[in-house]
Amino acid sequence: MNLIILQTDDFITPTRALLSGRRHRHIDRILKVKVNDSLRVGVLNGQIGIAKVLKHSKLTTELEVKLSQPSPLPLPLTLILALPRPKVLKRVIQHVVALGVKQLHLIHTYRVEKSYWQSPSLAENKLREQCLLGLEQAVDVQMPEITLHKRFKPFVEDELPETCRNTLKLIAHPYASTPCPVDLTQPTTLAVGPEGGFIAYEIEKLQQAGFAGTHLGPRILRVETALPTLLGRLFPGR
Repeated sequence: MNLIILQTDDFITPTRALLSGRRHRHIDRILKVKVNDSLRVGVLNGQIGIAKVLKHSKLTTELEVKLSQPSPLPLPLTLILALPRPKVLKRVIQHVVALGVKQLHLIHTYRVEKSYWQSPSLAENKLREQCLLGLEQAVDVQMPEITLHKRFKPFVEDELPETCRNTLKLIAHPYASTPCPVDLTQPTTLAVGPEGGFIAYEIEKLQQAGFAGTHLGPRILRVETALPTLLGRLFPGR
């Protein structure tokens, strides 16, 4: 945890916050703070700054908070991702959030098992939990938006055109003929399939929506490997 993220209901005065639970335990057991120590903090969807430890007990930590910095700039990217396996989903969300993705659409495809949509990991509070872990890692406080789409065709035909309007549209596909571009500056929408890739019908529908295929080379990568690689090539140093 590289950042203690505060929320509105943590504040007992406009500048003082009282923490308990997971964040307090991290402060107590990992950071081993003492009164008058300073911590890096941020307010969710607000600013980042420094907090001075005013009081510290076995159950709570009271902080004096001073905010002065904005979050890092988000990636100019909308990510369209075939729903991964539940265990992989947790890691993927943390990784892409840490890398600066703020718009994530999880979609159904032919190779996504229908049972994945029943996973408790898709509950709003569980998705939020993984997002917070990614934000804490990256020292960011801007919560991303995650949208679920259980039907491929209605999403691609009815919602995707507006979602990707005025962006560069790319499909990450291992059998595409064009290498992945490097160091983009324009807003981009990137579609990434499941472990076995998009089927031909899905590629065709995405191409009809204006998407072009791109690849990372001859190796077939797992989703959790391909995503950081793709984002690192598309937006290095961001």
